[in-house]
Amino acid sequence: MARCLRVAALALGLATALPAGAATATVRSDPVAENMLRLQTASGGWSKHYRGRAVDYRQPLDEAALRQLRDPARVDDATIDNNATTSEIAYLARAYRDTGNPAYLEAARRGVDYLLAAQYPGGGWPQFHPDHSGYRSQVTLNDDAMVHVVGLLQDVAEGRDGLDALGPDHARRAAQAATRGLDCLLRLQVVLDGRPTIWAAQYDRDTLQPARARSYELPSLASAESVGVLRLLMRQPRPDARIVAAVEAGAAWLQAHRIDGLALERFDGPDGRDARLVPRPGAGLWARFYDLQRQQPLVVERDGSIVPFEQLSRERRAGYAWYGTWPQRLLESELPQWRRRHGLPAPGR
Repeated sequence: MARCLRVAALALGLATALPAGAATATVRSDPVAENMLRLQTASGGWSKHYRGRAVDYRQPLDEAALRQLRDPARVDDATIDNNATTSEIAYLARAYRDTGNPAYLEAARRGVDYLLAAQYPGGGWPQFHPDHSGYRSQVTLNDDAMVHVVGLLQDVAEGRDGLDALGPDHARRAAQAATRGLDCLLRLQVVLDGRPTIWAAQYDRDTLQPARARSYELPSLASAESVGVLRLLMRQPRPDARIVAAVEAGAAWLQAHRIDGLALERFDGPDGRDARLVPRPGAGLWARFYDLQRQQPLVVERDGSIVPFEQLSRERRAGYAWYGTWPQRLLESELPQWRRRHGLPAPGR
């Protein structure tokens, strides 16, 4: 839901900006971008929440809110979770292109500086910065957080979608950080029994081993996040041998762990919204998580106990994406297209 609200706010775009024929002597403004300026934290990033809710930049801020945001003691809860910071940078660059307002360009530059400062020496990014308490310090792939950062920095380096306005210095530093990030992602591919598999959702910042986040997010292999990593690797214009090997190994693992003949069905039960697994010829699912021992589906209750999906509390069954079809399009169409584009044979041919 947080991601949907953020996307909805950004999609509003410059529809409310002044028209192209407005007086050129006055700097044009965009209300969404203006709120982004106000909500940018001291470190240069953005939070995913404001007043306990997902940020919605369309909502006007009253004078009390503006005073609170200007308070030097304001908590800096900047993050890369739920598209935070990366989406604001991209939006502000477009807003600068469309309005010429220099404040938007400066805020976008500060946002990129935030990402560069938050990167660990090993190439990964924590979920939050500068707040590194608890699992916020872990190298985070959950919900594609690190993938979004590396992708955004590559966009800056390549000058895509208005980001060329940030200038050559930011482009150069973004390219360097993205290269370190890609190298880190290649090193994070989990190897079990001597064979590369897929990726975890979060890693210990020091050991780079799969780590626990929330009580029900145990160290494990994460199929949805691995699809995001694979797409990022497949984006690279000249994939080297390491990238090709990582993509093929990850795709082979996902193909081998597809659960055939099963579908996820959501329904209204006697106690509210619920979910169940049902047999369905031709269907297929992947678990969100797989354990690190047997590489089998892993379902966890809020208290951290591992249980069969059917024995989960209804709130956990219906309130979390334990099963899905995340790898399907990648395996069926994107991977063959990627191989053809780079003249790569399918494994075994």
